[in-house]
Amino acid sequence: MCGIAGFIDSSLGMDARHSLLDQMLEKIAHRGPDARGTWYKDETSLGHNRLSIIDLSEDGNQPMHYEEASIVFNGEIYNYLEIKKELIEKGYSFHTHSDTEVILAAYKAWGVSCVDRFVGMWAFALWDAEKKELFCSRDRFGIKPFYYIYENGKFYFGSEYKALKVSPLFRNDLNLNQVARGLQLGWNAYHDETYFNVIKALPAAHNIIIKHHSISISRYWDINTEQSLTLNADEAAEQFRLLFMESVSIHMRSDVEVGGCLSGGLDSSAIAGATAVLYPEKKLKTFTIYYEGKNEVDERPWVKEVVKKYPSIEPYYYTPTDHEIHDSFERAIYHADVPLAGSSPISQYFLMQLASKLGVKVVLDGQGSDEFLGGYLHSFYRLIGGRLRQGNLISGLNELKAHKMMQNFSAGKSIDLLLKSALTGLKSEEALYSLEYYKYLPFLPKSPQLPLHLKDVNGSRLNQFLYHLTTTTSLPTLLQFEDRNSMAFSIESRVPFLDHRIVEFAFSLGDHHKIEKGVTKKILREGLNGILPDAIANRKDKKGFVTPGEVKWLRGPLSFLLDQDFKDLDFLNQKRVIELINRFKQGDNKHANLVWRLAVLKYWMK
Repeated sequence: MCGIAGFIDSSLGMDARHSLLDQMLEKIAHRGPDARGTWYKDETSLGHNRLSIIDLSEDGNQPMHYEEASIVFNGEIYNYLEIKKELIEKGYSFHTHSDTEVILAAYKAWGVSCVDRFVGMWAFALWDAEKKELFCSRDRFGIKPFYYIYENGKFYFGSEYKALKVSPLFRNDLNLNQVARGLQLGWNAYHDETYFNVIKALPAAHNIIIKHHSISISRYWDINTEQSLTLNADEAAEQFRLLFMESVSIHMRSDVEVGGCLSGGLDSSAIAGATAVLYPEKKLKTFTIYYEGKNEVDERPWVKEVVKKYPSIEPYYYTPTDHEIHDSFERAIYHADVPLAGSSPISQYFLMQLASKLGVKVVLDGQGSDEFLGGYLHSFYRLIGGRLRQGNLISGLNELKAHKMMQNFSAGKSIDLLLKSALTGLKSEEALYSLEYYKYLPFLPKSPQLPLHLKDVNGSRLNQFLYHLTTTTSLPTLLQFEDRNSMAFSIESRVPFLDHRIVEFAFSLGDHHKIEKGVTKKILREGLNGILPDAIANRKDKKGFVTPGEVKWLRGPLSFLLDQDFKDLDFLNQKRVIELINRFKQGDNKHANLVWRLAVLKYWMK
């Protein structure tokens, strides 16, 4: 929900503050079309565009005040009713039914440690008039965005790049390290870096305090990767089921209609099925994007398995035409804020458009599960490699054999799997990603310092891999597009798998609860036995958000991307870029994904 913006800047007069904050809010008006509010106190200016989800009355408008505290907030605190009850018992009173007021009262009760109690997604800025400080916080996984510029005691913040581009502190010089990560790894979000040197992101699970024109940033939460629980399969499955159903239940708290993204895969089907079980009397609109034609992936047969099991689900399907893909690209990349690392975000863009056309303001989506439950097939490399490294040769080879049989790998593919698994057993995650990063050189000048760092964590080899997928290498980019595509249509996207209690539980379990005998996300399949349709629970393929992709679209509706002048990408090896583009135009698809990234980067830069 919503878009926030504001600043602390003592150099501006009141008229300039009003004008500037209005400009910042206008740039992100799509995030909150229902109400707009501004507030000015001392040197602080706070602004808010509201998307009304909980407490639809004007009482829920922001900026909101509670005694000496004032806040602008984007997100949802799903356990706000439980926290509110606790605060009432402590003597706190409330005048609205919103979760925003609960944040304010929780801050008065527990200070900055209030965020430890929240289950949800959030990005907020809270001015404490008594302490004369601004307290900003972002949720544990970075589901909601928070960007800022800090320079010479001046502090500007906003929900998107767009809001900060009108700041007097903004400069458009590119952060070439981030450009490199986007091109060569497909990462569009990395720690506190953005595509512009001057704009920073508040990292997930971090707080900022601005006091006396000084800034301090601190981490308030992290994932413990030590496998501390020893549960049998039935105990683990039951605990997972309880946690997941609780998460879906509180994610359904809303004063507007809630729908669902449904692909026919494990994750979205689990959410749809759980919702239907918990609320059998409610109609749940679901949204599916599909593509027809030779070699296209059409998930409708799997979606129909879910609908057949749960008649309360009301499915809607859509396939964008080439004309629509062509005409919507400009708006899609504008809202993305960053270059698109692949074509999947465009499909997600049309999915959110479909939900919007049907009047749905909140959707549930399955992001996060693959990252911490071992859903990606390359998780097997780390599982097998970890066992080989520990000297468990037989166990490792048995897992390799099971994976080979499950995926019907050829002998050559099996040897490749063994070699890659052995490599992951020998090298750290950072070393492995550095190999991938340098694979595309010399597109960028080789720097003696690698523009990425993955911290060392404890736990199994698989858990180390899943930790970095969740915190750095995969999920942050997916959440970037989840937020931008949904908010482009004033839709709030919720991700029930990213209830931190589920994530903490999964990391506390042994590897065999996540991957065993060639089966991924084992605890999800077992924990939701009876909720998932059997056909989907037994799926062993991994499709992701598949589109016709880079090849077909670059040769079709988005062919204009190849007609750009690439010579002004002067920070790249010009000769190699032109050669790559020309080979693709002549029919060579080998590096289609990299061609896509180069072409989209060039278009985004304009």
